[in-house]
Amino acid sequence: MAVFTTVSDDDARELLTRYTLGELVALRGITAGIENTNYFLTTTQGEYVLTLFEVLTAEQLPFYIELMHHLADQGIPVPQPQTQVNGKRLTTLHDKPCAIVSRLSGGYEPEPGPAHCALAGETLARAHLAARTFGIRQPNLRGLSWWQQTIPQVLPFLGAQQAELIQTVLDEQTRFADSDIYKALPFGPAHCDLFRDNVLFDGTFEMPKMGGFIDFYFAGWDTWLFDVAVAVNDWCIDRNTGAFELAKLRAWLQSYSAVRPFTAEEKLAWPTILQAAALRFWVSRLFDYHLPRPAQTLKPHDPRHFERVLRERRQDAAHALP
Repeated sequence: MAVFTTVSDDDARELLTRYTLGELVALRGITAGIENTNYFLTTTQGEYVLTLFEVLTAEQLPFYIELMHHLADQGIPVPQPQTQVNGKRLTTLHDKPCAIVSRLSGGYEPEPGPAHCALAGETLARAHLAARTFGIRQPNLRGLSWWQQTIPQVLPFLGAQQAELIQTVLDEQTRFADSDIYKALPFGPAHCDLFRDNVLFDGTFEMPKMGGFIDFYFAGWDTWLFDVAVAVNDWCIDRNTGAFELAKLRAWLQSYSAVRPFTAEEKLAWPTILQAAALRFWVSRLFDYHLPRPAQTLKPHDPRHFERVLRERRQDAAHALP
């Protein structure tokens, strides 16, 4: 994520005294993203990622850290939070909560093909099933209540047609959340931000191998269908138009459903949940673009992209779940 807080080599050396991870070799800031401060941390024992949390509180963080720990212990390829000599996995640096996690191998694929989509879909389904035994509950903090609070803040920046669209979809989602169909959807810990740059691959483009899922700091309890919708709205689209590329979409959904079959209620809810996933990121990108926080390296995404995706989801046939 963006570097909001500067960490020096001396800071890192002091931090490492709380662990048994060896001595500092190198420290390098990661400039992509907009939410936390991240550094690649190399020690004499391995490769890690150091994260300082700029928004999430010390009270909220155990959910994310322990979820990753739980999934890693269940064999899901995710970063493993490192445990300090005091037995804890969270600490502080520059008066901010922080953690060190293992660095996964591989890199993200900016233009994934159907094989990448199939691997990502299968792994997400496995993660959902593994998360069923995770005991800490925390809502998706960028869910419906956050949309309801944030949309009034971004409305002054929108044109009349945009404002009508965003308010209409919010009203529809609010009503749908009270429906029997929504309440019957499978629900549990979800990544909620599984974009293509949050998945790492080894191997070749033609024969990729799963490296793992990263950046769980938007995770929360939500419908698993929302997690799927967030992913396919990024992985399986033409970036210029927001329209689905059907070979990728079929590969993703079929691989997911082979591990965790979709329910009848999920098949009914799919068109609406796809719009919910597009709305969530249109709102957050509007907020980050028009009401940004100060940062050393901050590159907010263009919010018009998810406006296009949302409009496309309202026009297309939603492509039924397998």
